[in-house]
Amino acid sequence: MTTTATNAEPSPRADAPVLLRADADGVCTLTLNRPAQYNALSEALIGALHDALGEIAEDPSVRVVVLAGAGKAFCAGHDLKEMRATPERAYYEDLFARCSRMMLRILRLPQPVIARVHGIATAAGCQLVATCDLAVASTTARFGTSGINVGLFCMTPGVALARNIARKHAAEMLFTGKIIDAETAARFGLINRVVAPEALDDAVAELAGSITAMSRAAIAAGKRVLYRQIEMGVEEAYAYSASEMACNMMFHDAGEGIDAFIAKRKPKWRDE
Repeated sequence: MTTTATNAEPSPRADAPVLLRADADGVCTLTLNRPAQYNALSEALIGALHDALGEIAEDPSVRVVVLAGAGKAFCAGHDLKEMRATPERAYYEDLFARCSRMMLRILRLPQPVIARVHGIATAAGCQLVATCDLAVASTTARFGTSGINVGLFCMTPGVALARNIARKHAAEMLFTGKIIDAETAARFGLINRVVAPEALDDAVAELAGSITAMSRAAIAAGKRVLYRQIEMGVEEAYAYSASEMACNMMFHDAGEGIDAFIAKRKPKWRDE
């Protein structure tokens, strides 16, 4: 379940919702709210994220999504205690399938998603960061696909990781379980920028604001095309992207933006 909140502070109540939602100025912040478990992805949290993302996809007031974590960590991956309570292959296949659908929903969301990372982002938590369109991290952030340390190769996290960073960097992280710091994550291309802890919120807000100022329609179309063409061969990618860009040229906002540029004035988006 989700709840609307005015801030991202974790609730101390035992019955607190596992996911918090706060909306302001076109930015929706979803906060993983299991601080005592380092925001591990329980079945309930995976479901809450999946449902919240579905609601956001249909909400024209949301232009950017920020994904954050309550407490000392961003996300420590799957809830291993919960997983071990049902040691059945059918259960695990269903669990990983549900998690994969949630991750794909982030990619298919028309709005860009920014990961706000502090503390650890490991295993499926690192997958979340890699799946988000953008990521800003505190210098305190640490990243890793550490499943191999407990005999479990991070296969599904590897899907997102290998699509973000160089293959050999991904292989080293996956084979060794090595934890990397934020500066290394930025050098690898896993995150966009690293800032001091006290500057994290401002850096996320600045990045979100630079997106909310743009045409929502153009951003949504561009995100869809970006991810589809990445999976294509270069000739197919150019053909597909050229066709989609021609469609984009027919948007009201494209005409308005070009006219505003020529007239040296600020465009007035209609998000269509």
